[in-house]
Amino acid sequence: MAVMKVIEVMSSSTKSWEDATAKAVKRASKSVDGVCSAWVKDQSVCVKDGKVTEFRVVLKLTFQVK
Repeated sequence: MAVMKVIEVMSSSTKSWEDATAKAVKRASKSVDGVCSAWVKDQSVCVKDGKVTEFRVVLKLTFQVK
């Protein structure tokens, strides 16, 4: 039987929500072994002078506890 743990992380990108998600997974994988899934819990943007300047995501990452 596997025991899984879920952590919540936030990330941002000036390109897209997809880029912010990829950055979060890549960075978290440096300190957490075995990340096996990510769920996008929330998305938001920063707006300046009527233009989107930053994409933000809140992710729930799942990994197996050893």
